[in-house]
Amino acid sequence: MSETTYDVIVVGAGQVGATLALKLAPLLAARGLRLALVEASDAEPAVYRGEQFDPRVVALTPASRRIYEQLGLWRHIEAERACPYRDMLVWDGEASGRIGFHADELNCDQLGHIVENSVLVRHLRQALTYQSTVEWFRPAAVATLKQRNDGAVSVGLDTGHTLVAPLVIAADGAHSRVRELAGFNIREWPYEQRAIVTTVRTERPHGQTARQRFMRTGPLAFLPLRCHWGEVDAGEHPWDEHYSSIVWSADSALADELLALDDTAFCDRLGRDFEYTLGAVTGTDRRHGIPLYQRHARDYIRPGIALVGDAAHSIHPLAGQGVNLGLKDVQALYQEIERALTRGLPLSEPSILRRYQRQRLGDNLGMMATMEGFKRLFGSRSPAWIALRNSGLRRVDNLPLIKNTLAQKAMGV
Repeated sequence: MSETTYDVIVVGAGQVGATLALKLAPLLAARGLRLALVEASDAEPAVYRGEQFDPRVVALTPASRRIYEQLGLWRHIEAERACPYRDMLVWDGEASGRIGFHADELNCDQLGHIVENSVLVRHLRQALTYQSTVEWFRPAAVATLKQRNDGAVSVGLDTGHTLVAPLVIAADGAHSRVRELAGFNIREWPYEQRAIVTTVRTERPHGQTARQRFMRTGPLAFLPLRCHWGEVDAGEHPWDEHYSSIVWSADSALADELLALDDTAFCDRLGRDFEYTLGAVTGTDRRHGIPLYQRHARDYIRPGIALVGDAAHSIHPLAGQGVNLGLKDVQALYQEIERALTRGLPLSEPSILRRYQRQRLGDNLGMMATMEGFKRLFGSRSPAWIALRNSGLRRVDNLPLIKNTLAQKAMGV
């Protein structure tokens, strides 16, 4: 097939890639430019209703939520299903140290929202179908990638199509094919843990509170979900707040043991290890075990190519910041593209990507180092380290200025 020329090619239509494409679409359309969006799967996100939830959820910060407000999607996402959390409690399962973050102390309505991945991706993709400047290629996988002498990048698809553009953006996940073909170097190592994710029902409601218990075998998080029944009555939903999404990052041997348990035994073990904070665990959905790795590209850019989201960095899920870092990448790269187009610069201009990398590389490395430090600190069995971390938690919890500053940074405000 013959080559087709575009101005931007985005590879990957998951949450990060679809968000970037939707932000770029009107910007490019206003200048008569075109965008190609490549997605390997033609499957649409599943629709979950009632007490059935997507096992994959994201903890959106207020900064990330604003992106969807600006795109005009948030009211639809929130109306379908999004659970705000007003409080966050974190404690050391090996001792008595704990810290709490509260929306009231920060003069805000909530600390964030727990949203199912399928809800976000479905609304993003529906919105993209109305963008005439966006041409979809799906199902289609990247087979070849070549940097041409004229500065453009040629992307060959397994469908036989060849797409050419001055700028290719890889949003194709942790196992990015674009990153591999372009020869980006990455640093990667396993955490020797698996994240067990599922939805559970508890005896007591979660009260719009996110909770996490740190244990030497890995952190266990309960993230609040809610569903509603019946019709809206006087503007009120009859919300059921007995459901939580769990992320149990367990050492590999323990993860295998937990995955092998039947549902009753797993609920019993989960309730006990979570110290019956929400009473007994009365039900569980299917469990999924996901091996955990840290990956980071040494550079995010090559001539005409940029990495965003998990294609550039994957971190431990203990703080739930992965997707928020990816959305920060989206915002930074969008701003640089907008800046270039406003100044009349071609999208092949190297300074666009250099500025993007300067903004995001240090911030992502800082977050990765922080998460690695937390994992090592709370995984230590040394009595001295246990005493130190517990003393630190208590001290910070009693210093509102420091604690709230940390919370505001995590929230992106």
